[in-house]
Amino acid sequence: MRITGYRTLTTVQEWGRPVGDANGVFADGVVPVSIVIVDTDEGISGVGLGPHVEIERIFAAIEGEDPRAVTSLYDRMLRHTFKAGHAGPVFGTIGALDTALWDIKAQAAGEPLWRLLGGRDRRVNAYASGLDIGLTDDELVAEYEVYASHGLRAAKLKGGLDIESDRHRLGLVKEVLTDAGHGRRPGLMLDVNEVWTRKQAVRHVCELERTLDLIWIEEPVRRWDAEGLAAVSRGVCASVATGENLTGLEQYRPLIAAGAVDVVQMAAVWGVTHFLRASALAHAHDLPVSPIGNSPFGLLHAATSVPNHLTSELQDLHPPVGVSIDLHVEDGAFILGDSPGLGVRVDEERIRVANRRPQAQTADSPNVRPERAGRRLLGGVDGVIPARQVPVVPLNSRNEVSPTARH
Repeated sequence: MRITGYRTLTTVQEWGRPVGDANGVFADGVVPVSIVIVDTDEGISGVGLGPHVEIERIFAAIEGEDPRAVTSLYDRMLRHTFKAGHAGPVFGTIGALDTALWDIKAQAAGEPLWRLLGGRDRRVNAYASGLDIGLTDDELVAEYEVYASHGLRAAKLKGGLDIESDRHRLGLVKEVLTDAGHGRRPGLMLDVNEVWTRKQAVRHVCELERTLDLIWIEEPVRRWDAEGLAAVSRGVCASVATGENLTGLEQYRPLIAAGAVDVVQMAAVWGVTHFLRASALAHAHDLPVSPIGNSPFGLLHAATSVPNHLTSELQDLHPPVGVSIDLHVEDGAFILGDSPGLGVRVDEERIRVANRRPQAQTADSPNVRPERAGRRLLGGVDGVIPARQVPVVPLNSRNEVSPTARH
């Protein structure tokens, strides 16, 4: 079997509501999703979700090779980025191609990837994560009621701009999950996406912990700040979770050595081989791992085979436009299917016909770091105003602003 070519597509995740974090919000809820499809001379194609950056240069490392030599080809792709480096979206391109190769290998073996990798149980524990900083109180409650109806009893909220807003919103979700769990205490996490300084992080979390029990605080300071992350970990009761934006084992080593990470995370788009290697490194230090991202299909399969998987992030309950996946959510977990490979199918024609494109990235996008991040004196200033402080304008049955709302 030989690799003969690739195709790239871009579809979207349609949330139907605002999504974002402390850095910004996609107001229309339309988020781009990049797809790579790798073809072989035996008619088997593999799917990977991730960027296309510099894909021609990276694909040259695997063209004509046997796709079943996945881990060797992963290192070959890394070597092809030697001079410029493989950080950032380039690492995502490598991850997308790597995931597609694992998909091909498992399909060729006639096995679902989770079984090929040595998984014993198709069930992968999950937690709810709504990218919810732009939601009003009522919207927040309604969103997590849906998660709770699928058996999820742990939730991660976006926050970091205002202590009282975070306390209030975490309390609302705690109530929803407690009711759904018939009084059983739920798990709560807070993700602030690198928006704080070290002292801000400790002060903010300690204040929340006076009334709430947090499992973890995610990315409280900059991703590379080993000393700062370690200081936060020592200063709060919650675990520090980080790693989704680290690209390569070399970036994890100084954090682990400094005691800067308690829950090791990996982004869905960084690929299966990276997840397996980072999990082994974490396991060597008795640390749990947790994949993040809206489409962690490959990492869910891989999670079944590692001894230190803790839980995986569940964002939108619906797949991207034109994508179907052989899995479902039940009793608070992803349940993987028996389809050979990843169980991901891409309807290329539907994606082309839909031709839905997200709005151009602006300064208030979650992907753009605000100018005053880490330098805000007061909560809710110079950034996204917490959603519950935004007035709700009532609509009539025709979705027009009601007369009373104009005054």
